[in-house]
Amino acid sequence: MDLREHFENDRLAQALGIELIDVAPGRARARMKIEERHYNSARTAHGGAIFTLADFVFTAASNSYGTIALSINASISYVKAVRSGWIEAEAVEESFGPRVGAYRVRIRDEAGDVVAIFQGQVYRKRDTIDSVYETKSEE
Repeated sequence: MDLREHFENDRLAQALGIELIDVAPGRARARMKIEERHYNSARTAHGGAIFTLADFVFTAASNSYGTIALSINASISYVKAVRSGWIEAEAVEESFGPRVGAYRVRIRDEAGDVVAIFQGQVYRKRDTIDSVYETKSEE
């Protein structure tokens, strides 16, 4: 299966309007337009929506080699509130190992200001992304 098609099957990302811009080995970029559905009670972008954008791009970057990588740790620091416009997340691989990988994600607003900083680690399984679809078709 094509990697882009695989990541576009993410149901939560679809529901939040997250768009995958680019994915390459160890890297990925995605964006989301802030709308009322993303607001918290203070009418700023909900931390959960921002975290989901960061987690999505982290997932794309860590699975970009075609092997299933699952999050084992993730943290985020919010540094600026955002109320409107597009935010973009870029994930960069910091460490690649046969079993564990580390990634950094910067989320920026349209002005290029950092909105949040995300760090995550994954455990790499032996299974390929294609095997997920083989199992599904066998059920």
